[in-house]
Amino acid sequence: MDTFLGINPAALFGQLLVGLINGSFYALLSLGLAIIFGLLRIINFAQGALYMVGAFLAWLGLQYLGINYWLALFVVPIVVGALGILIERFLVRPIAHEDHLYGLLLTFGIALVLQGAFTHMFGSSGLPYSIPEALQGGMNLGFMYLPTYRGWIIVVSLLVCFGTWWTIEKTKLGAYLRAGTENSRILQGFGVNVPLMVTLTFGFGVGLAGLAGVLAAPIYSVSPDMGSNILIVVFAIVVIGGMGSIGGAILTGVGMGIVEGLTKYFYPEASTTVIFLVMVLVLLVKPAGLFGKEA
Repeated sequence: MDTFLGINPAALFGQLLVGLINGSFYALLSLGLAIIFGLLRIINFAQGALYMVGAFLAWLGLQYLGINYWLALFVVPIVVGALGILIERFLVRPIAHEDHLYGLLLTFGIALVLQGAFTHMFGSSGLPYSIPEALQGGMNLGFMYLPTYRGWIIVVSLLVCFGTWWTIEKTKLGAYLRAGTENSRILQGFGVNVPLMVTLTFGFGVGLAGLAGVLAAPIYSVSPDMGSNILIVVFAIVVIGGMGSIGGAILTGVGMGIVEGLTKYFYPEASTTVIFLVMVLVLLVKPAGLFGKEA
């Protein structure tokens, strides 16, 4: 493509595609964080490590159990969600009534243990996971070439995010979840098992990280560091959107991915810090975040 006013459209759209892909992962991971914090008031610092576990489980399933990508999309989130349930039941719940700092420190410790264990078992170098045959190749859109798997990631991530938002905001189950955060005793009086609901919600939020890990495995190298590299960015996105805001996490995740992609094209030196700069500006103007509610 010819340049226009010094802008190369092919390169620009390429960076926008990268931004959309990153934004899809940001949205999935920040959505899980927002669900856990918004409904349970738990700051889950292990979300990045569980995203890494999801990618490794997909790789291990393919290498040793013959579990292909399509089956891993369903199995891995369930397994990671079950791990999250165990974490909530036996580690988080005993300190649930303590200061939130204890939960943050606990989940941070869990993240370090998981990352250390996988580094010990598999080393720090990345492991390859091939793109499934049905999603190989791409299509020429005229203004850019779209790899099929990249488009798949964007579509699946947005569908999962929208479905989760609709369930929480528009259904009876979502109403129960929101009511449980306001007054769990009253909800228990109506016969709802609040502790079980809390545990399953934590497991679902963690399962989203597992799903993101499976989606990421074919395009990023599967390594123990992949979770820690993305976690700080995801936390910044949750803060920008508003802690606990489900819709804010989704919109901000996708939006910040696009902003990051544009920055990589126009000013690459700032691409690794632009999200944190936006976070600082948002906190100065609206401390509760773009979609958060003031205390």
